[in-house]
Amino acid sequence: MKKQLTLYVDTNRCMNCRACETACKLENSLPAGPRYTMVTETEMMDGEIPKCMFLPMPCLHCGDAFCVKACPTGAVRKRADGVVLVTKSRCIGCHECLWACPFGVPQFGEDGKMSKCTLCANAIDEGGKPACVKACPAEAIMFGSTEEISEIMRKRYAAASFHKRETVAAR
Repeated sequence: MKKQLTLYVDTNRCMNCRACETACKLENSLPAGPRYTMVTETEMMDGEIPKCMFLPMPCLHCGDAFCVKACPTGAVRKRADGVVLVTKSRCIGCHECLWACPFGVPQFGEDGKMSKCTLCANAIDEGGKPACVKACPAEAIMFGSTEEISEIMRKRYAAASFHKRETVAAR
């Protein structure tokens, strides 16, 4: 069994440049309108200071993908490596996948059929990375197995924690 591949978004790093959106549209030859990854903005308070956070929302190719379970025709399927793909010729446009997805990722075009991020399956099959990952200057979008991403995040948070301790000690 292959390792589960996925995307992970580090919201602390996203700077709203939307390079991921542009790279995805170019890679998939998408016309105006549909976006397989979309940066959303969320306002929140950091103590008494209002703060805006940005969150790229690509398909995360979930380990237990609800869209796959919800599809009555089997048009949405999961590869052995975890990549969730759609066979448009089998899609009946019922929207069950959209209603099942907690992130609202599936989109329906003028043909009434579902389409979504493929995780740039053609690129990863050749040993590459998804276009959104390659385009992100802040390295906010990560790609790999869940184990690889977990290792990267442990190192990032350990480094951030170390720098915080140094700053506090210097005061």
